[in-house]
Amino acid sequence: MDMTPKQIVAELDRYIIGQTKAKRAVAIALRNRYRRSRLPQTVREEITPKNIIMKGPTGVGKTEIARRLAKIMRAPFIKVEATKYTEVGYVGRDVESMIRDLAETAVHLVKQEQMAVVESKAREFAEQKAIDIILKSRKKSTETAESVLRAQITDELHDGKLKNTVIEIEVAEHMPQMEAMPGMSIDLNLNDMLGSLSSLIPQRKKRRKVSVEDAVELFMEEESERLLDMDAIKAEGVRRAQEDGIIFIDEIDKIASRQGASGGMDVSREGVQRDILPIVEGCTVMTKYGAIKTDYILFIASGAFQISSVTDLIPELQGRFPIRVDLESLTFEDFVRIFTEPENAVTRQYAAMLSVENIDLKFTPEAIEEMSRIAVLENETGEDIGARRLHTVMESLLEDISFNADGNNPKLEVKVDKTYVAEHLAKEISEHDLKKYIL
Repeated sequence: MDMTPKQIVAELDRYIIGQTKAKRAVAIALRNRYRRSRLPQTVREEITPKNIIMKGPTGVGKTEIARRLAKIMRAPFIKVEATKYTEVGYVGRDVESMIRDLAETAVHLVKQEQMAVVESKAREFAEQKAIDIILKSRKKSTETAESVLRAQITDELHDGKLKNTVIEIEVAEHMPQMEAMPGMSIDLNLNDMLGSLSSLIPQRKKRRKVSVEDAVELFMEEESERLLDMDAIKAEGVRRAQEDGIIFIDEIDKIASRQGASGGMDVSREGVQRDILPIVEGCTVMTKYGAIKTDYILFIASGAFQISSVTDLIPELQGRFPIRVDLESLTFEDFVRIFTEPENAVTRQYAAMLSVENIDLKFTPEAIEEMSRIAVLENETGEDIGARRLHTVMESLLEDISFNADGNNPKLEVKVDKTYVAEHLAKEISEHDLKKYIL
């Protein structure tokens, strides 16, 4: 996708309030990938991504920016936590597992795209297979001509009249998968271990009683698998992981060695940094889909850096993240906008959930301002958890409604105004006791 930086920022603005510097930095990094892809091969090989470190308190949008970017660009994306990795030889995940996870994500992404391409053909096959099963059953109790009966069943299927009808079908048993143990260099499953021999082993079938709707989905899945060229999908997945992959390393500050400290945990933290370094610098990692070069993967690291600094990372690792962006704490005005502007605003989410219970939830501008004021106060007097505080406020505010709503009442309009907020958050306002809802 060849979106311009302005278009990327505009798309991010639909979901994330503020943090313009961070949005611009990642937008430029993504656009540079497109620019690189348009260059001759000889020039392209010399240009590597400019990795980014985002520094800022929790809940201000670091992870959300990276996650939304991956969706916008349809790029393979994984989020990892630096604290989950340990030095080679210690119990825990080895750092190369992040590349294997990225390869898995990339192959899955390509597979989903290809399944969409063959969906209509697979659905047609699946429906005919379900119709054949129903036809076989009905022929036993009627003398209607087969062609007429088939037409009747087809019409009933397309009209949705058969979706809950239970039929017995045969489906293939999938081979079990083996999870990689800590320290294993390559994730394996039994199909990969058997390799080409798997095609020589008869596939076991099992009988199941399912609804026609579920049967069609199962048949579609089997037929789609048959229609797909998995070798081509794996090759494309590897290419995308290498060229378009994005790895978001969260909590990188937790593996920074603090100034003046030595030994113990700080030695271990530095060891993890040195294990991550080759991945970020550029190396080749073996996966079950083939070798993946990490030279052109975009790495975005983030951390609060409250008790450490970016400069506490080893110099070599710092050098591999040349772009540094400071994200700002959220203000009262930011909270007001977050409550109202994004397409996935928390007020819209709660209104949608309660609409299931016939409750029409509405918020006045004064209520939004009061909730924003409380959120800012709680972040200032307690732990600053950024926009996550909004869920804290909303859960406390709507606790009674959420508990008592059962969907049996006629449609009820609930208007949340400033008075409602004051009444339902009176205790929290006085005692600042919202911690039980922290996510």
